[in-house]
Amino acid sequence: MTGTDSDTDSGRSVPRRLRDHVGVVGLAYLGVCAVLLVWALVVTISDSSDESMAGVIPLLATAPASLVLLVLPDNIVMAVIAVALGAAVNAAIIGWCTRALRRGGRPD
Repeated sequence: MTGTDSDTDSGRSVPRRLRDHVGVVGLAYLGVCAVLLVWALVVTISDSSDESMAGVIPLLATAPASLVLLVLPDNIVMAVIAVALGAAVNAAIIGWCTRALRRGGRPD
C-alpha cells in the first residue's frame, strides 16, 4: 500500500494539517490576525458615530495582500474577506520561510 501526500493528509485533523503547512509561527500570526479582526468588528459595530478607524489595524497587519480591498466594493463582508485572504497569504509565506530557515543549506 503506497501512500501519497493526499492519503496521509486525509487521516490528520485540520489543525494538524494547517500546522504542517504554515508552521507554529504562521498559526500564531493567524491567531493574532483573527483577534485583531474580531476586535475591529466589535469596536466598529459598537461605535454609533460611524467614525471608527479600527478596521485599519487588521488591514495593516495583513498587508500587502489585504490591500486588494481597495478594488473591492465598499462592504464589511469584503473587508473581512480581504483581511482573511491577506492573513492566509502571509501565513503561507511565513510557513515557507520558517521551513527554509529550518532546512538551512540542505535541499529537500
